Amino acid sequence: MSPEITKRENITPRLAVIINAGSGSADNADNADLAAQVSAQFSARGIQPEFCSCAEGEVIRHHAEEALQRGCTIVVAGGGDGTVSTVASVVVGTDAALGILPLGTLNHFAKDLGIPLDLNEAVATIIEGRVVQVDIGELNGRTFINNSSLGLYPKLVRHRDEHQRLGRSKWWAFFRAMLIVLGRYSFLKVRLSADEAKIVRSTPFVFIGNNEYEIQGFSIGTRARIDSGMLSVYLTHRAGRIRLFGLALRGLFGRLRDAVDFDTITTPEVMIDARSHSVQVALDGELFQIELPLHYRCRRQELRVIVREK
Repeated sequence: MSPEITKRENITPRLAVIINAGSGSADNADNADLAAQVSAQFSARGIQPEFCSCAEGEVIRHHAEEALQRGCTIVVAGGGDGTVSTVASVVVGTDAALGILPLGTLNHFAKDLGIPLDLNEAVATIIEGRVVQVDIGELNGRTFINNSSLGLYPKLVRHRDEHQRLGRSKWWAFFRAMLIVLGRYSFLKVRLSADEAKIVRSTPFVFIGNNEYEIQGFSIGTRARIDSGMLSVYLTHRAGRIRLFGLALRGLFGRLRDAVDFDTITTPEVMIDARSHSVQVALDGELFQIELPLHYRCRRQELRVIVREK
């Protein structure tokens, strides 16, 4: 089933564009005046948006909130998944639509929705595209568009950010962080409750996706749809480095679902508890210290997003 489609009115929308000045793919990183380029793209199509360029997450959120208060019907997030997630958290549940200019490194959300990565085509999509209603995940009141995780990944993000603050490149920082995390291997003992199922595991990670992620073959890490109203939960049993490497190989060769030490759950909501007061959680790549228990739920088709016409 395709995401629910909402017909757009044939009037000029009031549109705000918020660009994360700190994000950018390799192609955009060398652009000295990205905002001017984006503005020219809209002007060439007869649209004069309100523009804002900023880098801090809370500042981005503030500008998105102000755009809605001014009556903007489209709020455009220009940046990577973190920027899109921040603006989506403001737009979700309103009559406004989210526009996306994929200016980040990975742009998972845009790719899964079929939004073009080319800047000119992305601008055309915002002006000429259609509105679909998709799901958004929520954890204890915080929203996420892609995924959340606890265990190994939040630790990896923390060490990666520390290395980046020392001036190292993103990929070199990621590699160094991975070596550190694998060298200080630890486990979480978690209790999961979903529907009638109750699972207790000692595990190195728990991954919660907004809708079901492909976990096999060369499409691993992508989603076929983002409107099913379901979360996907993935975790492994207590596993050492060699077993984790084996799981990665199974995924690459299309046999991960057959692994006896790997659990997958599809559910509209899940509760996760552990033997501590709080736990570090990654939401769309951003780190938060959140009190337990963790209540995840899928807010079905509450986010309006502009995608390209078929």
